[in-house]
Amino acid sequence: MRRIGREPQAWLLIMPMLAIMVVVTGYPLVSTFRLSFTDATLTGRIAGFHWVGWENFRYVFSDPDFGDAFLRTLYFTFVSVASEILLGVLVALLMDCDFVGRSVVRALLVLPWALPTIVNAMMWRLIYNPGYGSLNALLLQLGLIEQYQSWLGDPDLTMNMVILADVWKNYTLVALIVLAALQTIPRELFQAAAIDGAGPWTRFWKITFPHILGPLTVVLILRMIEAFKVFDIMYLMTRGGPADATKTVSFFVYQESFAYLRAGSGASYAVTVALTSGVMIAVYITLLRQREGRA
Repeated sequence: MRRIGREPQAWLLIMPMLAIMVVVTGYPLVSTFRLSFTDATLTGRIAGFHWVGWENFRYVFSDPDFGDAFLRTLYFTFVSVASEILLGVLVALLMDCDFVGRSVVRALLVLPWALPTIVNAMMWRLIYNPGYGSLNALLLQLGLIEQYQSWLGDPDLTMNMVILADVWKNYTLVALIVLAALQTIPRELFQAAAIDGAGPWTRFWKITFPHILGPLTVVLILRMIEAFKVFDIMYLMTRGGPADATKTVSFFVYQESFAYLRAGSGASYAVTVALTSGVMIAVYITLLRQREGRA
């Protein structure tokens, strides 16, 4: 009864936020969805469009270039997020150990994630530079390569190079969240397990992993949603090239709408991307509810 009585007050408190979301997010989404059924362009008055129905969406799902961009986006999403999760967990486990200077290292851990994307992208462009980049210099001195390479100019390498830059920036977010979860585990559990003869691997799977699974699931889904919508680092580092090797779905939407000035078909691509992101969000909410139900 007490919960029911508080509902009007709760709605009153969140009404300002809902109003802002409707204006900032809801109206543009509805406008984009409406525009996706037209042949509007950005070359003249946008009010002069004609209604074309589902024609734009039939073009979207039959466009092989968009299909290739979708596959590249999935590759970027899964490889980048999987690498961030693995590296983040390993770093968090290391940061949870006692060593000299641990507080300083923990403080420095947040720096890559705190860097603006444009700074991170420009920094890695300099590192990858084929003429004076530090990566070529390091690998050449170590004897791992015989000559300088154009890391962002090779279609077979470019996507993986961008993934490396993205992982370096975002794995620290995973590490910080997992480290916070590790701090809540009672140390007595590890001591009791060690007395019972459990090894490090057994202690990890039986004690550590169940405690970090919840936060890890949250950061996994959130990073997958963010990685699927990736645009900024691709635009800043490669402009979608070379030979469309890093042209993701968000870059495809940008190019269709603002480079080719086809606002109607660009909106249909944007709606498709938004619906895919909506599916990921639905999965995220379902997983959270299942976790709350088990709790």
